[in-house]
Amino acid sequence: MTVRAEIRKLLTTRTPLILFAAAQLLVVAGISGVLARRDNVGDAATQRDAVAHIGLVSIFALILGIMAVAGEHRHRTITDTYLTTPDRARVVLAKLGVTTVAGLVFGVAAAVVALASAAVWLAARNESPALGSGDLWPTIAGGIVWNALFAAIGVGVGALITNLIGAIAAALGWLAVVEGIVAQLVGDPAKWLPFALGSALDALPTATDGPPQWLAGLVLAGYAAAFAVAATLTTVRRDVT
Repeated sequence: MTVRAEIRKLLTTRTPLILFAAAQLLVVAGISGVLARRDNVGDAATQRDAVAHIGLVSIFALILGIMAVAGEHRHRTITDTYLTTPDRARVVLAKLGVTTVAGLVFGVAAAVVALASAAVWLAARNESPALGSGDLWPTIAGGIVWNALFAAIGVGVGALITNLIGAIAAALGWLAVVEGIVAQLVGDPAKWLPFALGSALDALPTATDGPPQWLAGLVLAGYAAAFAVAATLTTVRRDVT
């Protein structure tokens, strides 16, 4: 019943649809930017750099995860949720499961849009997609997983910082500013921070010194699990009245 309620909340509100649409626009814009300004668009590496924008959609998946919890606190519906399902840990786990799947859907949709957009650009340049490349599909798979894991992390952030604006600002501030500053201060250890791991998982061009893809995914999943545990422990003890 709890899972059904979370699915219904996700499908009957406009914000997830807006985030979903914005994510696809970002993919189209990113791929267009890469393929429009490069000459070697038939090269597998160029096409991989283009479709790597699938991973950047994870920012929207992260916000979706934050809103799944902090959004209910903002609109004061969280009390009704806990009255309906007094087991708060069960509520958090339901939000975590549903939102992670939603993040996966964001990633899969972004992959489809990315391949379609790339195909249009390549056809216009009399080139073909390098679908046989050994690098293209791992990048696509990594981008999809990045979306799912960031959605899960978002649920944890939203549960820990229940102020919606504060949670989104903190998350985006970390990704846009803090990780860059930490990287300048500590150097190589910064490759184990969340966005850097996602970049390695997705094989973004900027992730030249990151860990192997499988290890990046494993550590990022560890972050998601840690946030889930912290969110559950915090939620069951918090007074929401």
